[in-house]
This record gives sequence, structure tokens and C-alpha cells, in this order.
Amino acid sequence: MISNVRYWFLMFLVLVVYIAGMFSTLFENDSAQFAVMAMRMVQENDFINLIKGTNEYLDKPHMHYWLAALSFKLFGLHDWAYRIPGLLATLLGAYSCFGLGKLLYNKEVGKIASLIFLTSQTIVLSGIDVRTDAVLTGFTIFGLWQLTAYIEKNALKHMILGAFGAGIAFSTKGQIALVVIGLPILCHLAYTRKWNRFINWRVIIGVLVFLLTIAPILYAYYVQFDLHPEKIIRGRSNRSGIFFILWEQSFERMSGEGIGKNSSDYFFFFHTFLWVFLPWTIIGLAAYYRRIKTFIRLRFNYNPRYEFLTLGGITLIFILISFAQFKLPHYLNSIIPLFSVLTASYLFSLSVYSKKNVIKFFLGVQYFILGIVFIAITLFCFYVFELRSFYSYLLLAITSVIVTYYTLKQEEYSIRIITIATTASLLLNSVMNFHFYPNLLQYQAGSAMSKIIHENKIPVNTIYKLTEEHTWSLDFYNQYPVQIISLEELENKNDSWLYVSDEELQIIRESVYDWDKQYTVDDFRITRLQAKFLNPTSRRKTLKSKYLIHIIH
Repeated sequence: MISNVRYWFLMFLVLVVYIAGMFSTLFENDSAQFAVMAMRMVQENDFINLIKGTNEYLDKPHMHYWLAALSFKLFGLHDWAYRIPGLLATLLGAYSCFGLGKLLYNKEVGKIASLIFLTSQTIVLSGIDVRTDAVLTGFTIFGLWQLTAYIEKNALKHMILGAFGAGIAFSTKGQIALVVIGLPILCHLAYTRKWNRFINWRVIIGVLVFLLTIAPILYAYYVQFDLHPEKIIRGRSNRSGIFFILWEQSFERMSGEGIGKNSSDYFFFFHTFLWVFLPWTIIGLAAYYRRIKTFIRLRFNYNPRYEFLTLGGITLIFILISFAQFKLPHYLNSIIPLFSVLTASYLFSLSVYSKKNVIKFFLGVQYFILGIVFIAITLFCFYVFELRSFYSYLLLAITSVIVTYYTLKQEEYSIRIITIATTASLLLNSVMNFHFYPNLLQYQAGSAMSKIIHENKIPVNTIYKLTEEHTWSLDFYNQYPVQIISLEELENKNDSWLYVSDEELQIIRESVYDWDKQYTVDDFRITRLQAKFLNPTSRRKTLKSKYLIHIIH
């Protein structure tokens, strides 16, 4: 469908966009929070206890933090070092999409699936705003690919690799990993009737490999929680870490118990999917619809031309997570590989069977999406945050020339669909990673204040805050957590700085304390963008301030 030269050229550009995102300031809350948790491991040489701020952290297993800590050990405490494990896991996910697509269909489908995966908006975003889902997604699709290969080839190596991938995924986010791997596997077994593959000695080896892989996190949970029943975790004592991760975790997320409820909208993930799979959304939905029609026509009888792994897996996982009372958009990341393979197979079939009218329709859709992207980047570059450097204009010009070239190039419609969709993602995310996010992050108070602290050589161990409000980005870039102090305790500090909000500054004014130096930065919750903020004329109305003041007695 697409030449190797073009394929690898596009892959190279995709990698450039991902690498550009690695060097951005860490986002609050999750990315900066997780980086601080891994930083604490390195600084205190404590890789057993997971601590969030001043509290014991039960919610997620250790693997993501261990990988980030290992990267910090190797490369130092840098934001780009924190992102390395996530990027490597994403590349593993792309290669696994290729492997699964090739296994279920052919090499061309695998190549397209890999490209679709890497250019899906939520996956690109996960490369800069790195959370546990980057590692989870990479290893779940790797484990799923290998276990599917075991079913098809009955080779022990695939069982071992599949069990290892499932173990790492479980060690990253718990039971959801087994759900994302297990449901598609069950669908595949039910459709192909190859149940006998899981009734032999190789499965025992796989179970042992899985148990060995998750043993380190079970041990860590045991030491941190099971050995200390006196600890109060989420208002309860006698918390078993092992019981939590093996049983309680997913039920808490489904019910909202412990972590709270944020959405009872059963269609949350449907309207979220509309943007997370861009620029492939319409084709992906069409692929899903056509595959359902095909299976209904076949009455779900086995046909070697088709596979039920992707369709069945997507459907069951989607239904299950839609009933969860706590929902976030990145929960969909783990099914993006399945959608990538399904969408790639549909595009390939359209090409093979010369469905010209359908292909022309999808080409029109991709031109429309590209047009929206052009409008968006124009606003981002010349209105929201104006380009100011020659290099920014040069980069935008080069990217636009590449996109325009492929847009106007006369070639097969199926090839143009893939190329235009990919270049639309490249155009948008190159502007986001090289221009939009760096400007946006100037309004993240913690990281902005850390620059002032370093420029003025303020000792980080003299900086305090009055409340338990998290200061993740300031903590990370200071490489020292901001300590909590009361106004009464402040009296005993000879040289101290306070990091405060507008409200807290007013409290200081009304107290017995005064200050002789003050630094001020803008403060905005950058992960919750709103139209008023994006509009330069009304942006000031959306901003708060954070202050660093030097207390004098």
C-alpha cells in the first residue's frame, strides 16, 4: 500500500515529534507527581516504599516508578530522563502492533497498524504527559501479541514472552492489564476454537513466568503494607497490599470507593474516543461497524479470513470500563492498539477490493481533518501564542511544505489517506511539542518559580509552604520537596522563604510577619484549558498568582 521509503520517512518524522516532547517541562499533576515519587526513591535509596508527598501510596504498583528511577540513576534527575521508559514502551507498543497485525493479517496491515498507533492523538500526548499508561499500553499489546502467537504457533517462547509482558503490565497498573490482555484472548479462543492450546504444560511455564515477574511488586507491597497493619491508608488500618493489588484495586475503581467518583456518564468513553483516536477516528468507527456487520452476516461462524480478537476485545473492554465510576480519557490508551490493527485491516481490504467510492469518501474526511488542523495551528502560532523566533517560522514552513507536497501529490487514494492522516498528526503535534506546550508551560507556577529560584541561587531547603497543597513541578525542578510549616513554627526559622497563593499572602499580611523580597509568577491549571485562557485578550482574567517571599522577623 505504501512504499518502504515513504513509510520510514514518515516514521522518522513521527520519532522527531516524540523526541521533541521529551524535553518539555513536566506537566502537573500526574507527570510531575510520578517523577517526584521516582526521584524520592533515588534520593533516599528506598525502592520499596511508594510515597506520594507525605502519604503512603497504595493505588498503583511500583513498576512505572522503578523504571523512572532506573532512568534517573542512569541519566540524572532530568525531565527527559523521566520520559525515556514511557517512550521505549510506546515504541515497543508500535512494534507489537506491527507484530499482531502481521500475525492476524499480513505484513502490510502490521506496518499500517504501527503507524496508526504512533500517530493517534492520545498516544502522542502520552509521550509528553507521561503517566503509567504509557508503560501499561506498550506491555499489554506486547503480551497480547505474544500470547496470540502462542495460540497460533504453539511455541513455548511466545508463552514465556507473553507471560512476561503480562507480568510487567500488571506490575505497572494492576488488574486492568490482565483484563485488556485476557478479554481479546478469550474472544480469539472462542472464535477459533483453539481452547486446547491452554490445556498443556506450556501454560504452567507461562503461569510461573508471570508469577516470577510480578513477585517484586508483591514483595514491595508486603513490606510496605502487610508488615505494618498499624498504618492508616485511606482511613483504614490493617490494609494488605497484596490483597489490594490482587483483588481490591479494580473493584475500587469500578465503584469509585477510596479514590472517589468523577463520572457516571456511560457514554464518556465514546465521546472521548472521538478525539483520542484522531486523525483516524472516522475510519476506525467505520472499520468497527463494518466488522460487526460481517460477523452478524456470518452468524459468528468461524471464517479464516477474519479475526474476532480486535472487535471482541474492543467491545468487551469498552463496555466494562464504561461502568467504572472513575473515568479519565487516558484509560482508552490500552485499546488503541486493538483499534489500530482493526483500522489497518479495514484500510487494506478497501485497497485490495478497490472500494473506490468508500476510499474517496475517507480521503475527503482526511482532507477535512487536515483543514481543521491547519486552522488550529494557525490560531496556535499567530493568535494564542505568537511565533517569535526565526527557527519557529522555519520549522513551521518546512512542515507545511512536506504536508502540502503530499496533499497535492497524485497517487492512489488509499496511499493518500494514510499519508495525509499521518502528516495531519505530524503537523499538529510538531506545533504542539515545539511551540504550544513550551509557551503554555510558562503559566505553570511551580516550574516557572523553580527557574527564578535557580537564577537567584535561593537554597531550596529554606523554602516552605503553609498547606498540604501539592507542588509537584516545583518539587521536581528544585530536586527537593517543599516542606510544610505552620506560622507558629516559622518563628524559629532565621532564613526562610514561603511559597504561597493570593489567599495565603493575605494571611501573611495580617500576621506578625513581613517580607523584604518577593517573586511572582502566573498560575494556571494547564491541563484544563479553556477558551478564555486561549484568547490573549481575556487570558489575564483566568490567571492566578503564586508568590515566593523572604520572611523577616
